[in-house]
Amino acid sequence: MSNSYFRFKQFTIHQEHCAMKVGTDGTLLGAWARGGERILDIGTGTGLIALMMAQRFPHAQVVGIDIDAPACQQAQENVASSPFHDQVQIHHLSLQNYTDDMFDAIVCNPPFFVHSLSCPDDQRTTARHAESLTYADLFQGVVQLLRDDGVFSAVIPIECRDSFDAEAILHGLCPVAECAIKTAPHKPPRRYLLSYMKTPSFRYEREELTIGSEAYVEIMKDFYLSY
Repeated sequence: MSNSYFRFKQFTIHQEHCAMKVGTDGTLLGAWARGGERILDIGTGTGLIALMMAQRFPHAQVVGIDIDAPACQQAQENVASSPFHDQVQIHHLSLQNYTDDMFDAIVCNPPFFVHSLSCPDDQRTTARHAESLTYADLFQGVVQLLRDDGVFSAVIPIECRDSFDAEAILHGLCPVAECAIKTAPHKPPRRYLLSYMKTPSFRYEREELTIGSEAYVEIMKDFYLSY
């Protein structure tokens, strides 16, 4: 059974009412993604990534949205008990219905099971499966809400990479950075951290990160208690 909370250096994430618990994907995205003065976290869940972005960018205002009411309530409580409560707002609504603002940076740990069997747990199905937020829906919303010079960042399993890139390009976004995530140096990547912009970058940034390596410790040292 997962712990009901996860303690970081500057905040604690309670997660008993959230389908998706604290995991490596979310923490990596929160530690890697580019920021700005206005940041949107799509599918905020526990509020983890929103809080990480607020910690990394102390002058930013961060908005987290999610369609799961219990998760939003828990995220609001996590934010309220954190040092970043003045920076972060949590809203219970879908990306398709959010049209109120424009953002310098958008982050998302998206649902990624597109063609697999749904989970018997409806809350977990919503969080993990792309029926409630298809890649087309995601990129359509990103294009509408992202400033012309803004950056959209996401974390994706390797098997979803091609379809995710294709949908981004179809919606007029250009890949500008990637970070391949490995569990061991000799193994192929399991995840990719990806960034996109509305205009091409003069230099495509490509990097690689192995879980547990010195570089991994460096990127996570401001968050994990053990580093």
